[in-house]
Amino acid sequence: MKLTQFIFLLGITCSTLASAQIFDVPYKDDAPTRTQFIPAQNAKAVVLLFPGGGGMLRLSDDGSTNNFHTFVRSKNLWAQYGIDAVLIDTPYDLGSGRSHSRSIRDHQQRILRVVRYYQDKLHLPIWIFGHSMGTVSVTEFVNGGKDQEKLISGVIVAGTYRSASIDADVSVPVLAIHHAEDGCANTPFSTSESIIKNRPNQSAAQFVSMEGGVSEGDVCGSKAYHGFNQIEAALIKAAAQFILKN
Repeated sequence: MKLTQFIFLLGITCSTLASAQIFDVPYKDDAPTRTQFIPAQNAKAVVLLFPGGGGMLRLSDDGSTNNFHTFVRSKNLWAQYGIDAVLIDTPYDLGSGRSHSRSIRDHQQRILRVVRYYQDKLHLPIWIFGHSMGTVSVTEFVNGGKDQEKLISGVIVAGTYRSASIDADVSVPVLAIHHAEDGCANTPFSTSESIIKNRPNQSAAQFVSMEGGVSEGDVCGSKAYHGFNQIEAALIKAAAQFILKN
């Protein structure tokens, strides 16, 4: 990379970091849902990012976090495509595996509040993107009825959890992404494939299989193939292109 290109990209990154903001979305009399908004210039859409695991990013007031999730590592990559990005935190651990609480009304109502908050704030098409256990959050939301479905423009899932599915009557565009070498038993390749295969013929749907990167540590962790480690740019590019064409 030429020095001038490097300086240009560094300037974009610094500008994005400087303009990122924390917004706490109120929820009844309970703790708010903390979000981090990373804006793009002349944005065409906004993507709400729901991480996997227990879902807790523990975002500080300055936006910092010790969580190394895929969405945290790649949050600044959306701006180059003209897409606002929003990291979604949770005030409580959502659990993982069969003991998760992503399907319960409380969590789903929090998602609804966040969707409406950013709809009112930005007046842009809203996409919801879940990774791993986060795929349960977004699929349960879009399955929650037409009133909820009409609030969003599309759904993206990556490293899909085995129980996640999308109802046949859901008509918004759906993209599923999976790493070909994902070794996590809870997120089989076939789950992402099935979500797209089961889409109605008239709906926009696409399946993307990815390769490459580096896998380290727990096969279900963020530094494994499951977390698209070191191919984050390709992950965001595939998602952004689908958003922009739909």
